[in-house]
Amino acid sequence: MTGTKSALGFALLLMGLATPPCRAADLTAEQVGAILASTAPEKPADLSGKSLENLDLSNLDFKRANLSGTNLYGAKLDGADLSGTNLSGAKLDLAWIMRANFTGADLSNASLFGLVVSSSLDVSPAEAPIFRGANFTGARIIARLNRFDLKGANFTDAKMGADMKNQSMGLMRSDLSGADLSGANFTNASLTGADLSGADLTGANLTGADLTEADLGSAVLANVYGLNAAKGMSLPQRH
Repeated sequence: MTGTKSALGFALLLMGLATPPCRAADLTAEQVGAILASTAPEKPADLSGKSLENLDLSNLDFKRANLSGTNLYGAKLDGADLSGTNLSGAKLDLAWIMRANFTGADLSNASLFGLVVSSSLDVSPAEAPIFRGANFTGARIIARLNRFDLKGANFTDAKMGADMKNQSMGLMRSDLSGADLSGANFTNASLTGADLSGADLTGANLTGADLTEADLGSAVLANVYGLNAAKGMSLPQRH
């Protein structure tokens, strides 16, 4: 029931954010594809600050491209390769990211609300995006990241706590249940009300993290650093 409620909550979030911003895309999907195809590995594409909202950019190779400050609201990035991409300050609200590869991407100070990560209410491992080693420093995240590969990701100062402003639509919170968060850094991150149940936090850094009302049931906490320095920490009961 918990997973169903979480999924329904995100469905409500999608409805609440369904009205797109007024600004139109600066480029067409075909133009973006042409720019990416014409760049060399030593000089990656620069699409920083562009509005690419609502474009279908599925399966494109953005590897190491500069997308800092880019507006990707509602964009379809299914199967896209964004490994090593600079997405600092980018807006990915309602972006479709099924099977996308964000390994080592810089998502610092990015906005990630209501990411579309599955074609159904349940998250399928076959559709899950990859965020291994991604940098989420200072990012604002309210999304379903359950069972994802987030090994070694940096969530320092990330704002992942429950969105109290959306109470009329139901409690919006980050879902990290069952995710691989081994070696992740949550220093000073806000995880109030977040779902971390069943997550693998082996070797993670929780120094200064706010875990008030977070669900850590069945989470793996082996060799976690800074557990005693986390705020609102309430260890799950063991029977």
